[in-house]
Amino acid sequence: MSAIVMVVGEGLLADRVCGDLSTQYEVIRRYDFEEGVPETTDLVLVLHDTLNPTIHKKAEEVLRPTGIPWLRGFVSYGEAVIGPLVRPEIPGCSQCADKRRLMAGRDRKEMWEMEQLLEEHGGISSDAWASRTGLLQMAHLLGSEVQSVLNGNQAYSEGRLCLINLKSLKSSWHLFLPDSLCPVCSQLPNDSPAAAQITLQSSLKSNPDSFRCRSMADLQKFLSKDYLDQRTGLLNGKMHELTLPFADVNVNLPLFGGDEGVAGRTHSYKVSESTAILEGLERYCGLSPSGKRTVVHDSYRNLGDRALNPLKVGVHSKEQYELPNFPFKPFDPDRSIDWVWGYSFLEERPILIPELLAYYSVSAGEGFIYETSNGCALGGSLEEAIFYGIMEVVERDSFLMTWYAELALPRLDPYSTNDQELLLMIDRVRAVCGYDLYFYNSTMENGIPSVMVLAKNRKKAGMNIIAAAGAHLDPIRAAKSSIHELAGMMLILDKNLEANREEYLQMLKDSSLVRKMDHHGMLYGLPEAQERLQFLLDDNRPLRTFDEEFKWEAVHADLTDDLRDILQVFRGLNLDVIVVDQTTPEIKQNGLSCVKVLIPGMLPMTFGQHLIRLTGLERVLRVPMELGYKEQPLTFEQLNPFPHPFP
Repeated sequence: MSAIVMVVGEGLLADRVCGDLSTQYEVIRRYDFEEGVPETTDLVLVLHDTLNPTIHKKAEEVLRPTGIPWLRGFVSYGEAVIGPLVRPEIPGCSQCADKRRLMAGRDRKEMWEMEQLLEEHGGISSDAWASRTGLLQMAHLLGSEVQSVLNGNQAYSEGRLCLINLKSLKSSWHLFLPDSLCPVCSQLPNDSPAAAQITLQSSLKSNPDSFRCRSMADLQKFLSKDYLDQRTGLLNGKMHELTLPFADVNVNLPLFGGDEGVAGRTHSYKVSESTAILEGLERYCGLSPSGKRTVVHDSYRNLGDRALNPLKVGVHSKEQYELPNFPFKPFDPDRSIDWVWGYSFLEERPILIPELLAYYSVSAGEGFIYETSNGCALGGSLEEAIFYGIMEVVERDSFLMTWYAELALPRLDPYSTNDQELLLMIDRVRAVCGYDLYFYNSTMENGIPSVMVLAKNRKKAGMNIIAAAGAHLDPIRAAKSSIHELAGMMLILDKNLEANREEYLQMLKDSSLVRKMDHHGMLYGLPEAQERLQFLLDDNRPLRTFDEEFKWEAVHADLTDDLRDILQVFRGLNLDVIVVDQTTPEIKQNGLSCVKVLIPGMLPMTFGQHLIRLTGLERVLRVPMELGYKEQPLTFEQLNPFPHPFP
């Protein structure tokens, strides 16, 4: 019996495809879906010479309940689009494809508005580039796809779009990922305490010298292929920065309100591209809940001990909340807000966390604090992600503790390590960028090795000082990570400083003008600001070796054992480690995990002098004394009043 193909649409493309297929299959022709779809239909084609988004949504609505696969072809602003092949039982529909294509494209906001107008007033009547030659090429490709589907073979259009430039007739296929928030095909579960439960599993290190459970070679098999595509990718562009001392690759994360660049910095452009993609995926997962549906909306008072007291994570002061036009309101325990489930390792149970603490793009509007991506981390396993989330919290906390309490940290001698790679990195930064590097042990009471690095310019022009920090069980890795961060900024910030010096001089006089992330680092590029860092630059202290300063021994073959050691330390300090699983289907398909780590009591990184969060964090007052830097506990009035230099 011949297969039955239903063609919905009008125009030259639909006419040609009907004619071509009628010699092999039984073809049913329709102009819309008003008459329904016969149950015996094997495949539906939705074909138009122009763009009409409404008909594709109608196809999803009509065909999804039937289980009948369908394929579309249409022309959109001088470009032919074929696909995807939609199988109703599999995530990845026409709406997912349209969102990926829209987000990866230019002028995405304007294009979205255009599509809304088209849905209201009907499709475009004609497209000037829909030539007979172009439509014939579309018909040929569609015929080939139909044969593959009906013969039971893998079709190119499964999970892909074919885009044809109707001016040049150049065609290309583009993979797209299902949208985890798609209103048509998403199968996201509701958030729940059961889903938040964490039982640590073994996570063997990929080799004895690694703190990762999957090798970069393994990750490179899918990172660029699955996530980086200029037309439909979750990440849609990359750029190699060739003027910096190390291999620096930037990739672009397209967001509806604009583009966000993320960087990978290593000694290899290939590896840097992969690390940049991983960084981009981490940012994507941390923006908003895309792996579970938020279902708890209630007040803290009603939730009781099932929820974290938000005041424990540090909030803005009463004076800050009273500032004119301050973007946040004081926390109100009687006000209903959105909550997500996390896992408390101290209490060993699921616990509710304000959604705006777990996902950093949702803290605007009527939130009560400013939250960043601090503590967000991606890994080859859940355990690896938690490990690196903790490392980031520790890194930022040690930096801010040093700054607020003006700690005279022990200065480290990098040549005591006998690590040739580290020493060559230091020499290269000096030779290429003209900066000397100064290393300090910023480890706090948790004992996790933390390193602060200051880069001091030897040149007459450009930034004077740039600061960075790193934390890792291996302090040499922490130092190298800091150097990579510094090297990625030096020459770029040099130019920025010279072009905007007067603006930064005003910030030096008035700290309230420091409003953005980049303001912090640029302010300390001014030679006039050096005195604020003199508590570190004072070179009367003797150099200390890495072996003298760092005592943590990470000897486990299993990264989970390292993680358990860390969790035990925090338990001994009565500091909770709370983990929110941010993993989305887009990364879960490749075995990746992403988390947000919160450690209430530790200092959260903020940007903008008006947005610092210290209220409720008395730890900053007592730890300097406990570590021997101060003779007695500090008061909030004694803390450093100036903007921090974290870039």
